[in-house]
Amino acid sequence: MPVPDTTPPWLSALRGKFLVFEGPDGSGKSTQLRRLEVLLKEAGIPVTTVREPGGTAAGEAIRDVLLDHRQAAMDVRCEMLLYMASRAQLVAERIAPALAKGEVVLADRFVASTLAYQGAAGGLSEADILAVAKVVTHGARPHAEPDLNIVFDADEATAAARLGLLLDRMEAKGAAFHAKVRAGYLAQVEAHPDTYARLDGSKPEAEVFASMLKLLQDRFV
Repeated sequence: MPVPDTTPPWLSALRGKFLVFEGPDGSGKSTQLRRLEVLLKEAGIPVTTVREPGGTAAGEAIRDVLLDHRQAAMDVRCEMLLYMASRAQLVAERIAPALAKGEVVLADRFVASTLAYQGAAGGLSEADILAVAKVVTHGARPHAEPDLNIVFDADEATAAARLGLLLDRMEAKGAAFHAKVRAGYLAQVEAHPDTYARLDGSKPEAEVFASMLKLLQDRFV
């Protein structure tokens, strides 16, 4: 007997949408992004997947600097501007062209990460971060504003247990720092319910994925 098609028929409603997967390190966001990417491709829906920092030749070079433990003395303003530089190239080279073609764009982090890490945890003002973000993302619909930021929330103990021992420079900033990151994300969700949504990333992977699909269906269908 033929295997029944379990692909949700409403997935085509995601065409042309810019979906950002956010959350603290270890929240499970990247796993859920990959699962949605596979589902969209199986449904024949064009999808572009990007990660931050990185996603382009210039961005990957910047990523190497940002996550290098030898850069422990990096000032938070320098850190923020490097993330934004990587983002500017990513928007120009990959995100804007994909949106113009009506593709689904899935991003592993975007501006919300800068607001959480360099803002809430690092001490930079939201106004300063958003002013730079407006400049570097100019020209994509406009300013490449996501249709939805999905914040995968997990408590610090759960997130830390998932990271293992080999931590990059940002992951190794300590429990107090990451508690501020989490609080920063939750504050964004509360302040912008139209463009943000929280999912419990501490639950089993399949359960989180089902919740995410329901969220997307409720938002866009």
